[in-house]
Amino acid sequence: MITGDQSGWTARARAQLGDLAPGFTVSVIVAAAASFLAQYYQAPVMLFALLLGMAVNFLSDDGKCKPGIEYTARVVLRAGVALLGIRITFGQIAALGWEPVALVVGSIVLTILVSVAAARALGFPAIFGMLTGGATAICGASAALALSAALPASPRKEQATLFTVIGVSVLSTIAMIVYPMIVKVFGLDPVQSGIFLGATIHDVAQVVGAGYSMSTETGDTATVVKLMRVAMLLPVIVCAAMITRARGVAAGSKRPPLLPWFAVGFIILAGISSTGWLSPGIISTGNEISRWCLVIAISALGMKTQMREVLSVGFRPIALMLGETAFLAGLVLLALRYM
Repeated sequence: MITGDQSGWTARARAQLGDLAPGFTVSVIVAAAASFLAQYYQAPVMLFALLLGMAVNFLSDDGKCKPGIEYTARVVLRAGVALLGIRITFGQIAALGWEPVALVVGSIVLTILVSVAAARALGFPAIFGMLTGGATAICGASAALALSAALPASPRKEQATLFTVIGVSVLSTIAMIVYPMIVKVFGLDPVQSGIFLGATIHDVAQVVGAGYSMSTETGDTATVVKLMRVAMLLPVIVCAAMITRARGVAAGSKRPPLLPWFAVGFIILAGISSTGWLSPGIISTGNEISRWCLVIAISALGMKTQMREVLSVGFRPIALMLGETAFLAGLVLLALRYM
């Protein structure tokens, strides 16, 4: 028997789904088109999703699509970040030994600190330095989206996020081509090569491409080191949330939690994955769902932004991201000399 309260709740849920469906549907369509183009042209899917979303920016002004686009850019994004935890196991990290772990942690912390200092020197807010530095140091576009979700809302945050996604996607593709040449110039052995590639290239896909293009051993090492960097996403998200809480929020805004729900989900899934209970098929499915969530979310973010806003950022943000990338690569090369 359905009570009046249950009937009212069902009606409200249907009405809400009806409001969200158009915007979510167009986000999925853009994401599907971006995935097809990325596969066909062998290019970063995040970049295609962002650019295609920006090409249909007018949809975000449509009254029918706007609620679903806003929801997708916020909630679906956080779900994708939470699902990143399924690809992490603590055993993978422990198997590398303490030196690569220390290298990864140290390089991430130093890169973010230097990025924040450089951003302030260039006249940008420190938060922008944390966003670009975190994307460079951790896992590219995924880190940019995760940190953006944890940082306070502001009129320019989405513009900064989209610029960062474009920057790390382009730089990661360049690094996938150039960094194996650097490895050969410095005469690194397969394990050292894997550590360098895994600790410096921004996105997971480009790390895999660069590593296995050299050798299986280099590819395996690079992938594990990269996943170690992905695991560092959690403490950085917590730090970003703490900074947000310490700075306060605008009047009428809700105070963000110290540990966002998507960070809690990340921890839980990483812990479950570490037990070995999950089959490879489930882990693969979780990874694919996470990828789709992030691609759909970045499509929605693209629809919320106009191209002229991104093009108006000027040269200084580009110089900042180039400097961060070069700093991270130089730091890891220097550390490998003493390992």
